[in-house]
Amino acid sequence: MAGLDDVFGDIYANVDAVVLFSPSGSYHERFEDLGADGEDGLDVVVVGTENTVGADAFVELPIDFDDVTERVRFGLEGALEQGLIEDGDVLACATSVFGDSIDSVSRVRADADDQLGIYSLFSKARADPDVIKAVLEVAINLGKKGQKGKPVGALFVVGDAGKVMNKSRPLSYNPFEKSHVHVGDPIVTVMLKEFSRLDGAFVISDSGKIVSAYRYLEPSAEGVDIPKGLGARHMAAGAITRDTNAIAVVLSESDGLVRAFKAGELILEVDPEEY
Repeated sequence: MAGLDDVFGDIYANVDAVVLFSPSGSYHERFEDLGADGEDGLDVVVVGTENTVGADAFVELPIDFDDVTERVRFGLEGALEQGLIEDGDVLACATSVFGDSIDSVSRVRADADDQLGIYSLFSKARADPDVIKAVLEVAINLGKKGQKGKPVGALFVVGDAGKVMNKSRPLSYNPFEKSHVHVGDPIVTVMLKEFSRLDGAFVISDSGKIVSAYRYLEPSAEGVDIPKGLGARHMAAGAITRDTNAIAVVLSESDGLVRAFKAGELILEVDPEEY
């Protein structure tokens, strides 16, 4: 009768590296020893909010993603970006699904051509990672549902709000001028969806405070290189992130995709229906 190793052995067969998500010290040591003792030397990469195990190969999670798929996606993009794994590597990813300790393993092949850009969005960002995540989720949800069933476009500029305000002007009254609401508040999500049908950008501070709506961004677009077919909203997003330390998240009304810009470059493109 087949044993568990015979049934599940293919998950671990011929892997190039093991990626451990927030392991305990003893758990990490066991894999380190396995790598040192193995004939080929099994690489071990640790992904977590902190490097509590002192791993040499470490990818920092900006937040502890609740969704396991997001957690693994971010970890692998970060490991590729840092050169800890290579395109085409076969990986055994060990993470927690049902509790605080590692309880699940998946076999994944690293694919550099299939990266969303989620690591680049969070890496070395000025704004609070939870704020970036909340804005991205608002844009994605808006892309899925639209405004009363109709496609809608929106532009969110996150971080370095003072400089962004200096490089923009109001198109209308600012409904958030005397408020202290934050982007993560449930009621604010509803408000953002409602206001998104009107022209102008939302300006959001590093900590998530909504500073303004209906802002016309005025940085020069000279030298900003965006893919063909993208319009003024995307050009403004690229220009404002080139001239400030902000990140811009754009929902396209024409094709329904969510894109993010950082340092003047397009770093993320995602279809809300597939995210």
